Amino acid sequence: MNKEVKEQYEQFAKDALGFEYHDINLLITALTHRSYVNEHKNSHAEHNERLEFLGDAVLELVVSDFLYKNYDQPEGIMTAWRSALVRTDSICDAGTKLGYAPLIRLSNGEKSGSARAHEVIMADCFEAVVGSIYVDQGYEVARKFIEKHILSKTETMIEEGTWRDPKSFFQEVTQHYDGVTPVYRTVKEEGPDHDKTFTVEVYVGRERRGTGEGHSKQEAQGKAAYDAIKYYRENYEDFDPVKLPTGSGGKHH
Repeated sequence: MNKEVKEQYEQFAKDALGFEYHDINLLITALTHRSYVNEHKNSHAEHNERLEFLGDAVLELVVSDFLYKNYDQPEGIMTAWRSALVRTDSICDAGTKLGYAPLIRLSNGEKSGSARAHEVIMADCFEAVVGSIYVDQGYEVARKFIEKHILSKTETMIEEGTWRDPKSFFQEVTQHYDGVTPVYRTVKEEGPDHDKTFTVEVYVGRERRGTGEGHSKQEAQGKAAYDAIKYYRENYEDFDPVKLPTGSGGKHH
């Protein structure tokens, strides 16, 4: 790798991560996909899967430690919170905001892959970056990085109920407040078969309460459910994602 390219990674580390790597090759490896190594067999490049393995463990430990120290909740709820904070879309979003996408080394085939495939690659790279920070800078720097880019979402995640399975949670909400079960309708399908986008609307009785888009009907239904939950969060003072369902089993009064 020439000096100019390496300097791009060094500049990213300074600007986006706030420090200089002792070994910048760790960051370069963290942003190197297996497909790139397979396509450039003579480059002696290493792909990011080992760093991803390590970063995943560091990420889970830091998030678990934070939740344990700051919240007095049962194991089941804290497990759901942790899963929501480290799931693919959450860490992909963090990676997108960091801005490392242009630095990811991919094969030509992967560059033209589906949006969902790119989301997974972005998320895997985030875990690998965590692993590279841990190896190069130590646990405390890795912890602060995770705190800034992942744990900062905790309060919003809890308040909005996005840690719960959206469809089952929304059904509990509608049964509690309205005494009915929501109905999902697919209103649009666009794109080629390998990268299709679905648009779904969800109705409570005759009222359309939410709309969502996704690369599968299930994903679009989940986003529609999240969208619809906003209505209840904004209109009912007693709305509490941690306490629902109340066990009333009927319409809210």
